Amino acid sequence: MAPQTGREAEPEERGARSHRYDAPVDLRTAVTSLARVEGSLILVDDFLNHRVDPAVIRSVGVAMAERLSPHHPSLILTAEASGIPPALACALALDLPLVYAKKYLGTSDRYSYAREVTSPTKGTEYRVEVAKRQLGPGERVAIVDDILAQGRTAEALGQIVEEAGSVVVGLGFAVEKCFMSGRQRLEVHGWPVYAIVEVASIAGGTVQLRSPA
Repeated sequence: MAPQTGREAEPEERGARSHRYDAPVDLRTAVTSLARVEGSLILVDDFLNHRVDPAVIRSVGVAMAERLSPHHPSLILTAEASGIPPALACALALDLPLVYAKKYLGTSDRYSYAREVTSPTKGTEYRVEVAKRQLGPGERVAIVDDILAQGRTAEALGQIVEEAGSVVVGLGFAVEKCFMSGRQRLEVHGWPVYAIVEVASIAGGTVQLRSPA
């Protein structure tokens, strides 16, 4: 047997890494204490969309389900990759199927609904695509994503839903940057928009939240 490189972590070390926080936290607490600011970006990758904290994501699923369930969705839709954790948590809470749009660079001849999306933060353009066999007419679709900033990806998903002959019943986001134009971009289509945590400002590198309604 080939020698192993490095040693296996002791159980105590593994436990310390898997339970990073002293106590379970909800999303608002996590954003307040753990989110970081880099330029115009709010980084929530320590607990929401890269490393996913189980207590946080469970609370997101429950809170999102409470906001979207009155619209009686039949399907949850998101885009890979960072939208998948909150969307899956919501889908599980509502006991609904989840479809996630895939992102590609360049054109294709895949049998799918597609929209071009420009990322202002990365300076790139990509396509979001949903296979036509996964999204047919007559669905009541709730779109769920991690962060609402300018709303371009969410708008593209909503347009795909309507092209498929289905209805967007609402859009839910874990975190909204209220000082950007995403909500206005989506509400002009007549789509209800919800956010669990609303960020009022990141001036001076400090995350300031709006008070809960």
